[in-house]
Amino acid sequence: MDTDLVASHIANLEPSITLAITSQAKKMIEQGEDVCSFGAGEPDLDTPDFIKEAAIQALQDGKTKYTPSAGIMPLREALHEKLLLDNNVEYAASEIIVNCGAKHSCYQAILACCNPGDEVIIPAPYWTSYPEMVKMAHADPYVVQTKAENGWKMTAEEFEDAISGRTRMVILNSPNNPTGAVYSKEELEALAEVALSEDVIILSDEIYEKLIYNDRKHISIASLSQEVRDLTITINGFSKLYSMTGWRIGYTAAPKPSTPFRATPPRMSPASPNTALLRR
Repeated sequence: MDTDLVASHIANLEPSITLAITSQAKKMIEQGEDVCSFGAGEPDLDTPDFIKEAAIQALQDGKTKYTPSAGIMPLREALHEKLLLDNNVEYAASEIIVNCGAKHSCYQAILACCNPGDEVIIPAPYWTSYPEMVKMAHADPYVVQTKAENGWKMTAEEFEDAISGRTRMVILNSPNNPTGAVYSKEELEALAEVALSEDVIILSDEIYEKLIYNDRKHISIASLSQEVRDLTITINGFSKLYSMTGWRIGYTAAPKPSTPFRATPPRMSPASPNTALLRR
């Protein structure tokens, strides 16, 4: 296809480095080379038998028709229980939607909350898709470079310094891909305090919550308080823990539409002459 026929917001996207590395690794393996791939985050275990058997039974029971766009209610109710028991945060089943994987969940959340010209703060190192999803929403990624001495985690001071008049959202990924960094409760509390003071939406990507080691503990930032919960969108899925990457099942949990999830105009139009002044 002629590149002139491709929309500019698509043409400006960067190809996925993860997929490129994975493709190259597969080629090398096919050629007989011994390769340890650090590409796609795919467990090398099979999906557990009890899950496959349940899927087979569902097919045999004729559960092959359209479902509600937010997912079937029994699954959403089960996710309500999971979040309450595992993460100490309560979302009603009506506040949970099931999507085509955690990536789709992240993109939907960004698209739902960000206007053109808004900024989304992303601590680096980050999962390669975050900035591209932000750009797809016609918003602007603002990357904060984390430091080794801080365990590759963004501090509250760095977060606060990164906020501008256009900041709409911050993306937190704990445990983190690719560093493995896990934010402590105290670190999350400090970040949440900044987000609350500046009315910045928290997108908490928790897909790796069970992949933790030693004495570290995953904490959902939405569990810190009711105020933080009301400002947080929690993302999770089944890909990593249950080795269900090809099943494409993720979910989003967020407060029902109300403050701060209300229709809002862009904080500053990209065309405004004051935009540069607000960034710094």
